[in-house]
Amino acid sequence: MNKEDRRYAAYVQILREELVPAMGCTEPIAIAYAGAKAREVLGNLPDRVDIGVSDNIVKNVKSVVVPNTNGMKGIEASVVSGIVAGRAEKILEVISEVSEKQKEDMKKFKKDVPVNVSVLDNEIVFDIIVILYYRDESVKVRISDYHTNIVYVEKNGEVLVDLENADQETVKDECLEENGLMDKRLLNVKDIIDFADSCEIDDVRKVLDMQIYYNTQISEEGILGDYGANIGSTYFRYYGNDVRNRAIAKAAAGSDARMSGCELPVIINSGSGNQGITVSIPVIEYAKELSVSKETLYRALVISNLIAVHLKTGIGRLSAYCGAVSAGCAAGCGIAYLQGGGYDEIAHTLVNSLAIVSGIICDGAKPSCAGKIASSVEAGIVGYHMYKNGQEFKSGDGIVTKGVEATIKNVGRLGREGMRQTDKEIVKMMLEGKAECL
Repeated sequence: MNKEDRRYAAYVQILREELVPAMGCTEPIAIAYAGAKAREVLGNLPDRVDIGVSDNIVKNVKSVVVPNTNGMKGIEASVVSGIVAGRAEKILEVISEVSEKQKEDMKKFKKDVPVNVSVLDNEIVFDIIVILYYRDESVKVRISDYHTNIVYVEKNGEVLVDLENADQETVKDECLEENGLMDKRLLNVKDIIDFADSCEIDDVRKVLDMQIYYNTQISEEGILGDYGANIGSTYFRYYGNDVRNRAIAKAAAGSDARMSGCELPVIINSGSGNQGITVSIPVIEYAKELSVSKETLYRALVISNLIAVHLKTGIGRLSAYCGAVSAGCAAGCGIAYLQGGGYDEIAHTLVNSLAIVSGIICDGAKPSCAGKIASSVEAGIVGYHMYKNGQEFKSGDGIVTKGVEATIKNVGRLGREGMRQTDKEIVKMMLEGKAECL
């Protein structure tokens, strides 16, 4: 791909937008970010807090430990952490620097200050509204569409930021270009491979070096520590230490740690740390095994990251479709590239793996995400090995249809439209008798 091609600049920008650091599960951190921003505008610790969130935010916040809070969970804990200790300028690392005193202050604030949580009844999948009160003053901050997208800020009735009405269709339909971000509809598998083959490494080196370093750290921590259900270390104990198992186990281990409050940052993909870990660690492990050059690893990570983003574009940031599936299948594509694969190998790997694991549900962020990651990475590897063995799932086999892009479109339709009611039922199940999770 020629550097003057508009797609070249777009693909570089997509990587820079999507591969950013975050500490902790990104939905609780988005709440913390909203809380920190609101407190910054208010200028004081509030004496009352109201927070409204969409169903999918509830689903992805209730069961994960918020880092740097001494083990607190839930929506209330997330917003309190941002209000008391957050630094809004650090965005998704908003609570990465918290003192022991601030942790105690969080506990006291949570006990002494009323925090009223409600579920927003609208059609926006990703929506957070935080309102802080101090005496006769108030501040309202709203984040919609994606984790850092502040669309509205109001103080004492004066509107400071208003992007809510700028493009309502963007907010309600994430298949369209997201407000303020590069249009991901420019992505397709053929062009992604062309870009990976031809891009100047210096244009992608910085974000990929951070991904390699951060995500390897949390993966190793997940193996060494005692986190969640210890899916990663279970794989090592029972299934051996070959490269295939290392790729699966280490990706799962990163999620083990992250879902259970590990205070190490990750480089995310498509708004998710789990997806960022899943799309990178298996490729890194195979690169070590194959002794490929650092440049080849970079190019394989470009493949896996951009294919994961491409898959998620039609599904949306949050849905009932597990994002680990997209990331694990994309990792299989990166692994195929490391072994000399071109368009045919990568396209067949992707279709084969999607046929195996599409439909795994997302029932929120929690320890079992690591198990879903393990299954998805395994499917990505099997999808590649099927192709090498002369096997494939063919058009008409379920949702598989002719051509990789058409199959990707079907997967997007499944995740976004077909599983919409599933999403609602999942949230209902999670909330029945579980009001304390808020």
